Amino acid sequence: AYNRGGLLVKLNSLIGFVPSSHLVGLTYTNDNRQVSLGVRVGRPIRVRIIELDKTRNRLILSERAAQEEKVTHDVLSQLHPNDWCTGTVSNLCHFGAFVDLGGGVEGLIHISELSWGRVGHPTEVLQLGQRISVFVMDVDKEQRRVGLSLKRLTPDPWTDVEQRYQIGQLVQGVVTNVVSFGAFVRLEEGLEGLIHISELAEGSFLHPRNVVQEDATVTARVISIDSNSRRLALSLRRPQARA
Repeated sequence: AYNRGGLLVKLNSLIGFVPSSHLVGLTYTNDNRQVSLGVRVGRPIRVRIIELDKTRNRLILSERAAQEEKVTHDVLSQLHPNDWCTGTVSNLCHFGAFVDLGGGVEGLIHISELSWGRVGHPTEVLQLGQRISVFVMDVDKEQRRVGLSLKRLTPDPWTDVEQRYQIGQLVQGVVTNVVSFGAFVRLEEGLEGLIHISELAEGSFLHPRNVVQEDATVTARVISIDSNSRRLALSLRRPQARA
């Protein structure tokens, strides 16, 4: 049956109510409202339960929500690990970025998956509303969770580091961080080397900042490479020493 507000739907032994605002494709004016609702009587309808109150015998259903659910299911069914897709950045927070993949599906790029390099906050890499391509890491259809990655669209710079750099080689980089035990130098995106405090300069000094400053460009020599541990050691003390 129907009334001014929507449809009455029989669900097993229960009667639920579908508000007209939750019906799909319902167009009417004040004059033909009852006609538009009346033609739906006797027809099957796919709905989703949006409110259930046993104490008040209240069961509210939605055809619109059921349709959105199907679209969400279709989008999730098309996503598979190791695929890539496109989406729009919908939210940025301290732990990562949410990406709208369409059909009510959002995926998360954890901050560790934004770049092979060091990222302090997702806003350093992405902007709200930005359209991006992403790598699909995992899909949990039951929980509607999709794990995404931005950095995996590009090769890991550590994979062939021992072929691209050699011990004794002079390299140029930018100091990204100065700590009590030394200074980190970015040689390329996602690839940093460490100048240990003992390799910063001859003589004694109070702190590495007495020798180098962040954002400074330095020339250093590669003294060791360990791709498995993702470690590359540099030296400022011996830039002119023989390899």
